[in-house]
Amino acid sequence: MKSTRVISSLLGLACLLAIGSVQKSTAADAPAVAATEVNIDNFSFSPATITVKAGTLITWTNRDDIPHTVVSEDKSFKSKVLDTGEKFTFTPTKPGTYTYFCSIHPHMTAKLVVE
Repeated sequence: MKSTRVISSLLGLACLLAIGSVQKSTAADAPAVAATEVNIDNFSFSPATITVKAGTLITWTNRDDIPHTVVSEDKSFKSKVLDTGEKFTFTPTKPGTYTYFCSIHPHMTAKLVVE
């Protein structure tokens, strides 16, 4: 009876160790998601032109003290009105050049190049 409990405990411990090592190797093998950021400040997008690979997560952050939007000319992406500190994210999947602007302040323009 005592040996059965010891064997059962050892098997349980072995299972926990095996699960832990599988989880670690799976997390380590997962590819990192590429990401880039664009700031909206002083009535401009910075940087004004970004070049990324398809699948890159892009985050625009409004650092200005007034609302702005991020809208592509071809309407492939469009944010809501972003107040100070708010963010908009988009992940392009199709290569191309996308000109975008702020619909509240149309003189604010920038370019996204997706390879």
